[in-house]
Amino acid sequence: MITKKERLLTAAKELFGTYGYAETTFKKISDKAGVALGLLTHHYGNKEKLFLAAGLDVLEHFLVKLRAATANASNGYEGTQKFCRAYLEFSVEPGSFWLVLVRCSPYSDMKTVADRDIMNHKFEEVHNLLASQLARGVMDGSIRHLDPQVTAHVIIATMVGANRTRVLTPYAPLHLYEETLNFVARAISPA
Repeated sequence: MITKKERLLTAAKELFGTYGYAETTFKKISDKAGVALGLLTHHYGNKEKLFLAAGLDVLEHFLVKLRAATANASNGYEGTQKFCRAYLEFSVEPGSFWLVLVRCSPYSDMKTVADRDIMNHKFEEVHNLLASQLARGVMDGSIRHLDPQVTAHVIIATMVGANRTRVLTPYAPLHLYEETLNFVARAISPA
């Protein structure tokens, strides 16, 4: 059975993803969840704490998917490709609530440094997972010599750009995600 707290979190993720941080109110969340407004304050304190909980929940599910995708890769190149594919697939997966992270920037909507640091740390886990696959590929020869940390930033920026183009604009090419994966493959392939 789903608890009232879980219903509130699910409603918050849906609404933050649909309307963004500024337009999502406690009243809208409690109405959507069918839960008394006072329970929101009881469980989450304020809107920012609820947004942090929603964002961290989405990121944790995202990391589970990325870790599972890369766990059995035979080399760093395959792990990097699996990471990128899982990243893009998660962004359009029904029920992933990915738009919470796309529509509501955790860097701009977090008011306190402590909350921003918590979110940044979770995003660093995503970066570090990719950097570890790149470093593995450099070591095993499946990826050309490159700086894994810098390259992880560039690849994630590419994933973010492709994702935002696909989910937020009307002009995304039909095969944008496949072309993005091909682009990354060419960029890291050994000479």
